[in-house]
Amino acid sequence: MGAMDASELIKLYAAGERDFKGASLIGTDLSGVNLSGASLREASLSEADLSQADLVGTNFREASLSKANLREANLSVANLDGANLFAANLTGANLSGAELRMADLMMADLSKADLQGANLWGATLTGTKLQGTIMPDGTIHD
Repeated sequence: MGAMDASELIKLYAAGERDFKGASLIGTDLSGVNLSGASLREASLSEADLSQADLVGTNFREASLSKANLREANLSVANLDGANLFAANLTGANLSGAELRMADLMMADLSKADLQGANLWGATLTGTKLQGTIMPDGTIHD
């Protein structure tokens, strides 16, 4: 899809477009936006600000979200399989029921995030902060 800015993405989404596969949104400010159900598969969102965004059911399969700000974002039932979330800020994010198979969460901050029912099969969690995180089985990580 190529490079686009926040206003272009929001305008297309509002017009009913949902397929943004391969979009380049590096460093883009998308804080507080609603992109529920969109497909951002293989998109480049490194260092993007998606804090407090509504991303329910959004497809981020194999997307690059390294160093992205996803603080307090709603990512419930989102597909993050194979996504690069290296050093991403997911503090307080809702990831309940999310698919995170083979995702790279190395050095990510998942403090106080909700992972209830999430699938973390094969995910890399080396150096990941989990203080106060609700784990997939419902327990709270110390």
